[in-house]
Amino acid sequence: MLKINRRLLAAGTGALALLAAAPVLAQGKALKFVQNGNLTILDPIWTTAYVTRDHGYMIYDTLFSTDESNAVKPQMVDKYEVSSDKLLWTFTLRDGLEWHDGAPVTAEDCVVSLKRWGARDPMGQKLMDFVAELKPVNDKTFTLRLKEPYGLVLDTLGKPSSNVPFMMPKRIAGTDPFKQIDSQIGSGPFIYVNAESKPGEKHVYIKNPKYKPRSEPASGLAGGKIAKVDRVEFIDMPDPTQQVNALIAGEVDMIEQVPHDLIPLLKKDKAVQAVDWNPLGQQFVLRMNHLTKPFDNPKIRLAALYSMRQEDYLKATVGEQQYYKVCTAAFVCGTPNGFEIKGDLLTKPNFEKSKALLKEAGYDGSPVVLMQSTTLPVLTNMAPVTKALLEQGGFKVDMQAMDWQTVVSRRAKKDPADKGGWSAFHTYAIAADILNPIAANFTVANGDKAWFGWPNDPEMEKLRDAYSKETDPAKSKALALAVQNRALETAQYAWLGQWYGPGAARANVVGWLKAPVTVLWNIEKK
Repeated sequence: MLKINRRLLAAGTGALALLAAAPVLAQGKALKFVQNGNLTILDPIWTTAYVTRDHGYMIYDTLFSTDESNAVKPQMVDKYEVSSDKLLWTFTLRDGLEWHDGAPVTAEDCVVSLKRWGARDPMGQKLMDFVAELKPVNDKTFTLRLKEPYGLVLDTLGKPSSNVPFMMPKRIAGTDPFKQIDSQIGSGPFIYVNAESKPGEKHVYIKNPKYKPRSEPASGLAGGKIAKVDRVEFIDMPDPTQQVNALIAGEVDMIEQVPHDLIPLLKKDKAVQAVDWNPLGQQFVLRMNHLTKPFDNPKIRLAALYSMRQEDYLKATVGEQQYYKVCTAAFVCGTPNGFEIKGDLLTKPNFEKSKALLKEAGYDGSPVVLMQSTTLPVLTNMAPVTKALLEQGGFKVDMQAMDWQTVVSRRAKKDPADKGGWSAFHTYAIAADILNPIAANFTVANGDKAWFGWPNDPEMEKLRDAYSKETDPAKSKALALAVQNRALETAQYAWLGQWYGPGAARANVVGWLKAPVTVLWNIEKK
């Protein structure tokens, strides 16, 4: 029992309350998981990084979640009511919710958590624009009163990916939204073991013995979050070849994302399996900094778009055509808002047009400081393609290589590019994050409150606001198209094609749920 005491003491203040119910850890029920990138930032509200979001799903819970068909379902909420005028929403928490330190989850905790999240997340910000009052009624009930009806309340509270509205204790959620939290106490199915976690090596979680899952079967991110292993280790392993070799050797149990050129190697080994856990796929993006030269000028940003060709990126990073799709729809091809661009923009470069726009804009040769991530395999080859295309279009490009976590930290800087700032970087978004103008971080254009790059475009915000209020599906689609057209007109960002890729697991690992996020409840080792 001494070994268990030490583990729980390591989990943080208040974990002693779990001692009586703690299970004995079985070696065979320890799951070793390799994420697509190293986890160094632990605050899922402060950053949108997917590795941090995945950490959040381990230890925190949400008021609502989306199931496998993307329908929003109650999670921490037991029941909710909406007034006849659609202005007052009342939410009641289900019984048995506890923080990892043994304290009960209260409505006040949830209110403070929503306010912090709503200061950072684009969907949260838009919801808060409509909120007249958000307050607790008693320990288990809180109300949300709107200034006018808003059709995306549940979609917003059930947002599946970054930033996820995770619930935290009031004392933690009260942290300035623009400062990182310093505690990892949640109410989710796993507990973070700080003393055993070593950033750059591994992060350790143990099963929360007092977590009470919902009674419904697990589906997507919804339903019963049943932890079927006693211990999980997130293993930091940047080298993709090393990841695959470790999986084949049985040294790790799961890999979140397999480099496409290594998939054939995995398929030859009967001891491992490929798992298509995110069938909607992802979209590549180039984000430009609207605050600093040269991309503070919209004509120069548009010149960059005229230099781009999606298939160059897709071939360089994905390779196999079965795993990618040339798609000029900002909100994902094959979905209700998936409108493709008329013409050749983003599919066929026009370098002469790019050079003409640079001349009109008075481009002075200021180099594009392009951050290249070298530790996410699917992004490593993106920046060299951009460098080559932009240089053909008349730009000077200073490509700077760094690991992904350095990109994540540096992209928050607003300094000039030649003084430690940046001009552009590549990232990607899971499809579930970008299905409409409110969910998509990249379309937000409210200056300092916008996602990194900080575009400021009142016209775009008017269109997004109109979309958020529209209830007619046909008019909503027209507004989504208008948002896409505006993003092209101002060259707010560049979307560079869709891609798909499986994860991989040992053959004895079962229960990997189909969802836009890799979640480790419901998974067991046979």
